[in-house]
Amino acid sequence: MATNASLLTDEAPVSSVPMPAEWRDFVALTKPRVMTLVVFTGLCGLLVAPGHIAPILGFTAILCIALGAGAAGALNQWYEADRDARMKRTAARPLPAGRMDRESALHFGVGLSFFSVLLMGFATNWFAACILAVSILFYVFVYTIWLKPRTAQNIVIGGAAGAFPPLIGWAAVTGDVAALPFALFMLIFFWTPPHFWALALFVRMDYANAGIPMLPVVAGERVTRRQILFYTSIMAAAAMAPVLLELTGLVYGLTAFIATAIFAVMAFQVSLSRETDPAKMIPERRLFKYSVLYLFLIFGAVVVDHWVYAA
Repeated sequence: MATNASLLTDEAPVSSVPMPAEWRDFVALTKPRVMTLVVFTGLCGLLVAPGHIAPILGFTAILCIALGAGAAGALNQWYEADRDARMKRTAARPLPAGRMDRESALHFGVGLSFFSVLLMGFATNWFAACILAVSILFYVFVYTIWLKPRTAQNIVIGGAAGAFPPLIGWAAVTGDVAALPFALFMLIFFWTPPHFWALALFVRMDYANAGIPMLPVVAGERVTRRQILFYTSIMAAAAMAPVLLELTGLVYGLTAFIATAIFAVMAFQVSLSRETDPAKMIPERRLFKYSVLYLFLIFGAVVVDHWVYAA
């Protein structure tokens, strides 16, 4: 049973006598819901890359991206177990709930990291494996350990951690990187702040209780709403860059324009909101949910555009 986060103090430890972990707990360590978007963007990078990759090797490359993302998620939960115990949103995870010991989570995360990188190297090429390794190390050491507990800019800089998959997918096919996957990297990078800050607005107390300096906690809701709109404008430019640079065609251009316009309208509504009750933050919740759909739409459009113009 999950620990009641509201009864924990800042010094509350994770349960010292964990119950035997089940396979579901190891799956939960990999953050499967987050992994879905990571795998999809990596797959899109692979599908639009020039050249050919055998289906079994392409599947293996995507599997490695998924395993690498899962490894990073496991190591994140290993390091943040005590913080997770102080947040209602994360208190039911295997470690704070006492269903697994930290050593098992650490070994699982490290083992999965090495396995994913080595498999990627042997199955495709070592350049793609190196990018995968960098993405794992960046998420664990730069974002989780260094940035997240120290600065409100954690999501801005740390957004790079989730932006690597298109580069990895592309590199698995070609052995290099080019302008299009880099443009997709930048799109995810600038998408991350409005996506996460929309969430942070209505779970602000969770972050405050855990001592995590998310922007709404240290700068307030009004500043956060303005920053969401500001980064949305940069994200919009990044979304249209592939068209302006003639890296994509009309299918992507129209999809990106319409989807981004909807995103911008929602971000503008968030910037006008003055609601302080998390339960009533409808524009913020709507933007957060749409932001996930937005990335699926944009990356799906890249693939469809590629198929249309390659035919």
